[in-house]
Amino acid sequence: LEIIGGLSVWERLPFLGHQEAVDRIRRSMRANGTDATNGTNDRVTEVIAYNDLSLLFPDGSQTRPDISIFCREPDEDETDVTLVPEAVIEILSKGYEAKDMRVGVPFYLEQGVKDVVVLDPRSMKVWHFRHDGTRDLVSPVEIVLECGCVCTV
Repeated sequence: LEIIGGLSVWERLPFLGHQEAVDRIRRSMRANGTDATNGTNDRVTEVIAYNDLSLLFPDGSQTRPDISIFCREPDEDETDVTLVPEAVIEILSKGYEAKDMRVGVPFYLEQGVKDVVVLDPRSMKVWHFRHDGTRDLVSPVEIVLECGCVCTV
């Protein structure tokens, strides 16, 4: 169950192909080795990413992105994480495209997520959303995230 801006959405657990895409993307992640734009000017030396992590936003919304990427470890380890991720990656599941594209993307950007990446594994289309615009791409593609991480989607 996810609750985004008061809208409750039940979603089935992901199928094998979905999980394989998540694993493939997480294995590709690495630090870019450049200064991050995370507000600290720290050099990114590691990637902190979780799949299906339960997040709680200030407005009470609860989500579970396929991949959440952070610049530091969240404080919570037995409750919903309240730290807003630097980036979110979603893999579209058949029947839930509207939730991820029309509800999820604008919500994450409004909450301060800097990069939202969406992969449609059936068409291999990739959308990279930022506050300054959207890039339409085709997988496989290497994406440099604002937090200083790189991944192949």
